[in-house]
Amino acid sequence: MKFYPICLRVAGRACLVIGGGAVAAQKVESLLNADAAVTVISPELTPALATLTTTQRVTHHRRRYQCGDLQGFFLVYAATSDAQAQMEIAREAEAAGVLLNVVDTPQLCSFIVPSIMQRGDLQIATSTSGTSPALARRIRRDLEQSFGPEYDVALRLLGRLRETFKERALPAAERQRIFGTLVDSPLIDYLRAGQHADIDRLLATTVGDGVSLATLGVEFPA
Repeated sequence: MKFYPICLRVAGRACLVIGGGAVAAQKVESLLNADAAVTVISPELTPALATLTTTQRVTHHRRRYQCGDLQGFFLVYAATSDAQAQMEIAREAEAAGVLLNVVDTPQLCSFIVPSIMQRGDLQIATSTSGTSPALARRIRRDLEQSFGPEYDVALRLLGRLRETFKERALPAAERQRIFGTLVDSPLIDYLRAGQHADIDRLLATTVGDGVSLATLGVEFPA
């Protein structure tokens, strides 16, 4: 089965998680990290999920899934151990045109979630199209060894430069030249080694005198 890779904006959107176990808690946390408006339907909750409901970070309906529960939701996770309920949820989602992930059952899913390696705004997703999530996790762990926290700092630095260039109304060709030079430079190596002075010299040479980590407001990790 082939899936189309895509990144969804769920901020402020109504998303539903059916189930109250550890896997459901993981799905809720990932949705909250993306600023979704999350509802959970389950008669029981893990302590972590219970805390989220008491702090009103999620809406909770303490009962089992019922037909019609998917109405008004943009995206749904089904994370229950009830195979019959999973089938009913899949049928309702198909009829309503709602995006659905049924945990560990890719044939019922309209989307699956890749294994994600994240460094700040950098996200590298690995998927085996549901064939072997264990292998996807292994690949993610390998990527974590190659892409350290220096990539988070690099992205924050480049993001601040982009904002600065917009304020200056710098021509597009000049912006492209500067970004291309920085990306092809030893910037990542300098960040990894903690060579502050070399980074500031690189910025001054490439962008202009007076441009540095400090003037860009980019904090260097200890």
